[in-house]
Amino acid sequence: MKQPKNTAAKIGATVTSADNMPEIREGQTVALLQELHILTRDGKMNQDSRRKLKQVYHLYQFIEPLLKEVLAEKDSVSLVDHGAGKSYLGFIIYDLFFKALQGDAHRGSHIYGIETREELVARSQELAKQFNFPGMSFLPLSVAESTESKLLPEQIDIITALHACNTATDDAIQFALKKKARHIVLVPCCQAEVASVLKKNKGQSLGKSALTEIWRHPIHTREFGSQITNVLRCLQLEAHGYSVTVTELVGWEHSMKNELIIATYKNLPRKRPAERLKEVLETVGLQEMGNRFFTEEAA
Repeated sequence: MKQPKNTAAKIGATVTSADNMPEIREGQTVALLQELHILTRDGKMNQDSRRKLKQVYHLYQFIEPLLKEVLAEKDSVSLVDHGAGKSYLGFIIYDLFFKALQGDAHRGSHIYGIETREELVARSQELAKQFNFPGMSFLPLSVAESTESKLLPEQIDIITALHACNTATDDAIQFALKKKARHIVLVPCCQAEVASVLKKNKGQSLGKSALTEIWRHPIHTREFGSQITNVLRCLQLEAHGYSVTVTELVGWEHSMKNELIIATYKNLPRKRPAERLKEVLETVGLQEMGNRFFTEEAA
């Protein structure tokens, strides 16, 4: 009879200790990393997996204190991971932090993974059941769809979006604002929308300001479009009362999509960043994108 494909059936053939693997954090379930294909069955790790794990661990170092901050004020913490993919981030956060919260004292603590590819959602659901992670749910939705979904709570404590492409990061921001998130952690990925608008309006802008030289050439249009997109996102968050920090996730040798934006709601004054946001949009000829980056609440 063919053995079922699960960790319990294979555990005798897997590496169960991380003692000789300095890359793996203390408390991490090795069998989980094997099921996520970060480790092979014999405990090996290739360069791509090492890079991926380093990114997730580095991001976890930023997220862990935010989780603790929420739990210092309430009994449970909720986290939504947008564009979850294979849910490396969600599973590792749960394994290292949420797993210890499964008792009555922190009942209700939960991670939600949002991903459009149903086969990845199904696989993540299987893994959560396999490793007895009851506080994990996975939904086959786009980021935009999740904003209106009744399957998610009305309020979420922490929102993450790791390498959410193009406008998916903006959708994650809209989700966070609607859910009144306390903390938002973003690692934006490829960004084409703003660059396309800059390109479309370049002819009109050339005669108005010498600043247009910054994005006159196509390669500069793409790079400046990416840069200004994140500048606008930061101003948008500040215009909703958030304190924003921008840093790099890991060294450039590991990833070119490296900008890390962390926003914490502090109910800060909104008028000045809202004015700055409108001014930047007008200066670079992006007025038509005002609805994406500017809302009535920020006015």
